Amino acid sequence: MAATGRRDAAPRRRRRRILVVALALLLLIAPAAYSYTTTMMQPSSLPLWPRSVEWMRAHHGNWLVDEVEHYYYSWKAPDPGGPQLTSLPTVGTDPAAPTRRRSHDQRPPKITPAFSNRLPGEAVWRGTGPVVRGAPPVMVTTFRSETAYPRIVAYVAWFDHTRSSLAWYPGRYEPPRAPVRGPMSIPFDQRWRLLATFNGGFIYNDGNNGSSIGGREYEPLKRGLATLIGYSDGRVDVRSWQGGAVAGPDIAFARQSLPLIVDNRRLNPALNDSSQWGFTLGNAVRVWRTGAGIDRHGNLIYAAADYQTVTSLARILQRAGAVRAMQLDINPEWPTLITYAHRGGLDPVRVVPNYQQPPTRYLVPDDRDFFAVYRRLPGPVTVPFR
Repeated sequence: MAATGRRDAAPRRRRRRILVVALALLLLIAPAAYSYTTTMMQPSSLPLWPRSVEWMRAHHGNWLVDEVEHYYYSWKAPDPGGPQLTSLPTVGTDPAAPTRRRSHDQRPPKITPAFSNRLPGEAVWRGTGPVVRGAPPVMVTTFRSETAYPRIVAYVAWFDHTRSSLAWYPGRYEPPRAPVRGPMSIPFDQRWRLLATFNGGFIYNDGNNGSSIGGREYEPLKRGLATLIGYSDGRVDVRSWQGGAVAGPDIAFARQSLPLIVDNRRLNPALNDSSQWGFTLGNAVRVWRTGAGIDRHGNLIYAAADYQTVTSLARILQRAGAVRAMQLDINPEWPTLITYAHRGGLDPVRVVPNYQQPPTRYLVPDDRDFFAVYRRLPGPVTVPFR
């Protein structure tokens, strides 16, 4: 009888141990499960998968996402060489307008492609959207950017600062401590003059990037970081920030994103330092990257291309005429350049072919901050929301 009792007690002890382990595991995962569930139930402009990845990054899983992305993008990276393209994506509408109507100082920079045998329309600036005072204020083009990778296409836009003005809008969750969110989309009363929209930079937790609107701190500005600045008089610039934590009253907005990648027409010599150019993917992984620069006349340039390192992105902006430039957001979910044709109403046209984002992005509230290009109005630039 004693032996039988011992045999019956052993399974009970195993069951108790299994139950204790199961309860311990449940207690460990319950907070994470609660956090994930409540986060996924919050309003968002993103599908479930990228939201799940963002949640994992924010909850101590960045190392895992980083390793997976490094492996995936390295595996997907194109091999040098391969077949040549025979055509380029068509962007814009009118290639002749700028040479006929613009004065010399407001002509987009001439781009010399990397290839001597130009494809039809390669590096030719084309107008898009409404004409303002005799010329399109937004011009776009495409070109092949690297002879070693003949199938990579760069998408570039140029914004005439004399005919357009720039605004910056916080998103639903970025920057995280914004004192005023605003509409998180293009305000309805401004859509009649909307010309283009494009994505912002790294999220604050990844880039520690400061921002400011109308003299208010959204996140503290950091000295030495590249900053896209919109001044109250309508000028825009890309500069290394040397001021305080909050922009002064003459600045309508300031949005930072890592150090400059182009300065005084030269590539930043620190581009090979992987620690500075992307919290998750660094400088050398070939992935979708975006950037913004300023030409020698103060006009803004935006660029986006797949399979880019930070160095190749810098060269695209340099080739497009940028004297100073910064990296904006990276990874395939985020590159966004949309122009608006206003054909019988607001007609969004997706220039950068990101099929993870709809052409109506920024016409509805978005999770991330973004930039909007408007037809310029007389007078000083004011905060576009209160």
